[in-house]
Amino acid sequence: MAEAIALDRAHAGAVTGLLPLDVRGLTYEVRGTRLIDGLDLRLAGAGITVIMGPNGAGKSLLLRLLHGLLAPTAGSVSWNGQALDEAVRKRQALVFQRPVLLRRSVLANLEFVLRLVPDAPAGRALELLRHVGLAELAARPARRLSGGEQQRLALARALALEPEVLLLDEPTASLDPASVIAIENLVAEARAAGTKVVFVTHDIGQARRLADDVVFLHRGRSTEQGPADRFFAAPASPEARAYLAGQLVL
Repeated sequence: MAEAIALDRAHAGAVTGLLPLDVRGLTYEVRGTRLIDGLDLRLAGAGITVIMGPNGAGKSLLLRLLHGLLAPTAGSVSWNGQALDEAVRKRQALVFQRPVLLRRSVLANLEFVLRLVPDAPAGRALELLRHVGLAELAARPARRLSGGEQQRLALARALALEPEVLLLDEPTASLDPASVIAIENLVAEARAAGTKVVFVTHDIGQARRLADDVVFLHRGRSTEQGPADRFFAAPASPEARAYLAGQLVL
């Protein structure tokens, strides 16, 4: 499956076409309160970037700004020199912490999304369901799935779009350990297929398992960014050191 996605993308000439991502002075205000405060960020490499930070740091909000679901108060988001428009958005996919599923069957949820994929081969929906372990539940109403099953369906639906960039907002929050492992395996396979993954998580253990690099947010700003091994061995900012030590970061 991973090899097939990689070959399809290589044929299209779009393995990392959206990178680098450049964020400059990004600001988002609500009623005069800055939730994202002049944030600067650059993502240039492949792999999995994990975004970490305490509650209220702006992690989920940043994903929505990167995907264009929200318009910034000030600053800019540029994908490989391209402004964040609808054409750029179509080359990304965003999976929320709580899956947003259609009131249809599991299979119909995927078939609906595949209408947006030019020349999607017959049987693609079932192939994706087999890949995420849901083929036997194809006829079940999507909203009757367990939490972990719903999240796997949401991820399959995102992968159906063959995105160059996959944005994941705490996709394993509140899931059982088996579901967490299943989701992490799917994310690792997407990475191996050439998809750039930006993954928000509170789980330090999960970040250690998945991250190639880490962005740490505090009060709407990036206090540090760097390779995962360096971040976990010797975090540079006092906020990150306190966070990794299990202390309350305000």
